[in-house]
This record gives sequence, C-alpha cells and structure tokens, in this order.
Amino acid sequence: MKERLLDLTFRYGAIFVIIAVFIYFSVTQPYFLNFENMMDILKYISIVTLVGTGITISLVVDGFDLSVGSTVSLATVVAASLMVWYEMPLVLVILVPLLLGALVGLLNAFLIVRIGIPDLLATLAVMYIIGGVHRTYTEGYNIHNYMNMPDGTKAPGAVSDSFLWLGKGEVAGVPVPVILMLVTIVIVHLFLNYTRWGRQMYITGGNQEAARLSGIRVNRIRYAAYMMSGALAAMGGVLFAARVGSGQIDAGAPFLMEGVAAVFVGFSVFGAGKPNILGTFLGSLLIGILLNGLTMQNLPYYAYDIVKGTVLVMALAVTFVHLKRRKT
Repeated sequence: MKERLLDLTFRYGAIFVIIAVFIYFSVTQPYFLNFENMMDILKYISIVTLVGTGITISLVVDGFDLSVGSTVSLATVVAASLMVWYEMPLVLVILVPLLLGALVGLLNAFLIVRIGIPDLLATLAVMYIIGGVHRTYTEGYNIHNYMNMPDGTKAPGAVSDSFLWLGKGEVAGVPVPVILMLVTIVIVHLFLNYTRWGRQMYITGGNQEAARLSGIRVNRIRYAAYMMSGALAAMGGVLFAARVGSGQIDAGAPFLMEGVAAVFVGFSVFGAGKPNILGTFLGSLLIGILLNGLTMQNLPYYAYDIVKGTVLVMALAVTFVHLKRRKT
C-alpha cells in the first residue's frame, strides 16, 4: 500500500498540486478565474517555458545548462540595441540574438565535449563570461528609446511597433507570446519523441558509451543540444525585450531559477522520471499560477524566491526519493 501511494504521488503529485493551487486561488481571489488573468499567467510563463525547454534539452543528453539566464539578458540587450542604436530591420533584430544564443551553446559544448570540463562548471563559467560581455557591450546601461549615450549624443532609434507586437500583440484574443510558446512546445515534443535525432538525444543521455557503440555520433548530438538550449534562451530574451520595450541588462536573472524549477517539477509529471517538454510546461504553469495568485494576495515581491525555492525542493524530493526507491 505504501509503495502504491508513493508511486501515485510520483506520477500524479504535480498534477494534483496544480489543480489544488488553481482551485484555492479561484475560490479565494475573485478576479483569478477570468480569461484575461489566465492569459496573463500564460504570457508570463512563456519566457520561463522557453528557458526551461532549453534546460530540458541539455538534461536530455545528461548535461545541464546554467548559462541560459545570461543568454536571455544578452539577447534582450542586443535586440534592443539593434533597433535603438543601429535602426536595423526587424528580421535582423530577431535573427542576430538567436544566432548569438546558438553561439553561446556552441561555446558551452566546446568546453564540455572538447576540453572535458564538467557541464555544471563549464556553463557556470560561461554564465559569468556572457554576463560580463553584455554589461560591457551596454556599458552597464539599460537600453531604451532615444536614450542618452555615454558620449553625450542621443540614440537615433526606438523599439518598433512591429517588434513590440511580438511581446504585446494578440491573435484572436490570444497573446502572441502564448502562441509562440505553445508552438515551440509542440515542435520540441515531437522532435524529441518522434524523430531520429530526438531519440538519439535520449539514448545519449541514458548511456553515452552504449550510444557511441551503436553508431550514434555522441559529440555531435551534445553540440546540437547545447546550441538548441542557447537559441531557445535567446528566443526568450527577444520576447522579453518585446514585452517591456527596452533592453534590461539583468533581465535573465530570474528565469534561470524558474526554468530549473519548472524542469524538475516536470520530472514527476505522469511518472516520466526524466526530462520532458510537457512536464516542463506544467512545471512552468505551476510556478505561474503560484506567483500570480500570491501577487493577488499582496505577498511582498521579495518573498517570491522563498516560494520558488520551496517548489523546487519539493519537486526534487519527490523525484529523487522515488528514483532512489526504484534502484533499491
């Protein structure tokens, strides 16, 4: 009986918690359960989900990408600067940050695969490097319309309306970031579970030596995973810039912890016991509901990290206690 209860907790615990939290805030907060607020929650978690999706892909190949937060900040300030400083067209404003995110992933993979630095240490070092790079690039300033430059001149450009539409626009009443998030979730889910490359990523993460002996190009797979992680984080950074209409130098700092929490909550969804995209989305949803509801209850913003840390600890406890019992 005890084993069965533990198994049910592992398989459906996260789902039960999401439902319970949703019901609680629906009952206690009169404006929680309306369409506008639901869209606000989904809009907020769109960036968290994109960042979490990148972390998920790195975990699939038995790695871990700590540099995603800095990559979000880099993409945010680069996207804003291309419009405000250089008046570049929209296509470059979107593509350049995505390419930079992929290059950050390439640097991570080079340090891990070629140099042999452990994933956590390599991506931690890159996190600090990229953090320094984007602050040096902006000289420590946030980027906004027609800003005063350090040399006393005024920036010639402004964030365009077409770019702002990516963060604030709607299609049939559904925010554009929500649509982009859902499309990304579907594409990555199908990629990981129904394509040869996706299955090879899972095999590589399960046992690299066995994957290598079966003919899988393990190094190439790991390079691809980290580059995808960087590009997805950069996509989140572009959406953040489009949402706030400026380039914030520390924009990505909160998204690393929230993305990690979402990923590990997702480990226990439906008893997956492994990184998976649908679980990451549900983990993001739990965090979004919690923060939205607590905001309605006027919880001080500086206490939010306590909630996020508690959610992460609970998710890790449920996941690893179950995995430990299965091994024994």
